[in-house]
Amino acid sequence: MTTAPVHLTPEQIEDPVGAYAAFREQPELPLVVLPGLETPARLVTRYADVKAALTEPRLVRDRSSLAATRAGSDPQDELLAAAFDAFPAEYVKYLSGHLALFDGEEHARRRAPLTRAFTARRIAALREFVERTSAELLTELADRDRTADLLAEFAYPLSTHVVCELVGVETRDRDRVCGWIRDFAYGDGSGMVDGLVGIVDYVKELIARRRARPTEDLISALVHGTREGEEPLDEDELVSIVFLLINTGITPPALFLAHGLLALFDHPDQLARLRAEPELLERAVPELLRYVTLVRIGATLYATEDFEFAGTALRTGDPVTVALLAADHDPREYGDAPERLDIAREFGRGDGHLAYGHGAHYCLGAALGRLVTSVVLDQVLIHRPHAELGVRRDELEFGHWPGDGFHLLRLPVRL
Repeated sequence: MTTAPVHLTPEQIEDPVGAYAAFREQPELPLVVLPGLETPARLVTRYADVKAALTEPRLVRDRSSLAATRAGSDPQDELLAAAFDAFPAEYVKYLSGHLALFDGEEHARRRAPLTRAFTARRIAALREFVERTSAELLTELADRDRTADLLAEFAYPLSTHVVCELVGVETRDRDRVCGWIRDFAYGDGSGMVDGLVGIVDYVKELIARRRARPTEDLISALVHGTREGEEPLDEDELVSIVFLLINTGITPPALFLAHGLLALFDHPDQLARLRAEPELLERAVPELLRYVTLVRIGATLYATEDFEFAGTALRTGDPVTVALLAADHDPREYGDAPERLDIAREFGRGDGHLAYGHGAHYCLGAALGRLVTSVVLDQVLIHRPHAELGVRRDELEFGHWPGDGFHLLRLPVRL
């Protein structure tokens, strides 16, 4: 690599136009350093190139599988260190066994039972639970004589309860398990280790219960769903799957719900149209997913050999990452003004966006995410036509994580 890397800021990462527009026009992939990191990587920004990268067999996620790797750190190492350094070593294996970090046969082996367990029937059966839980949370918040924080007091608890219901956390255990999840996934940080330990110990107990007496929950489906000729998931792998659901099924969906609601508050014409034409909800959900694209930057990929990709000569071990937000705002794919929110936008076949990724690592919870988003938009905005932002737009508070842009810290709303 001969070009000097561009050090991106959080503001640039989350700007769907900005630097991405210039990057898309470059003949080679830009060399960038993500916010808070030190190691440069090639950044893919064009929609077609991002889709190609996510299905390119010569770009893998498991760096250790390469025949030869460069000495020193890399973007994925830096992100993992930032995420795991605070935890006891014996528990890190449950966090590092993330499906996003495996490739090929190993990825397929771990994912197949989970894919089979995420049936359309199981997801559809959750609708009543999501509607009831969402309504109860909103009613309680609306009864208070103050603005409600729809991130901390609604989106996070709702996502947590949905994951507990999906996994099969029993009613008598739900309060304490949800408390551990809160401390681990989105608390103030003081209880992260205790939350991790509590969840691991509980999930091991739950696995033992479901081995003896299966029910209709996800854990039972995973424990008893091994097919002939398949290697069953061991206990550590099952615990890792629960942490996959916690890590990907709580904070990202909760933040997306908050940012999606904010996007509509920021576009009063679109909000008014949705309230006047609630039948547009089916189109509004994928459009908000595209517009927000909460995971702005995807996982780090590594070249398995020397080859040319997107006009760029890659060498073995070179890190590459995809800008999902940039792809979802590419004028080549979405025409003029792709940065415009249009809840009536019509997409072609498939999702019409890359917010859930693409290829073998496509998000397992996509259908559940669409269901929850639809319920929330309906209950917060359509059935509560006077719901509005509870503070001035410039009073909202944001924070950011390494390698990422800014995310809401709270969303005050008058219900």
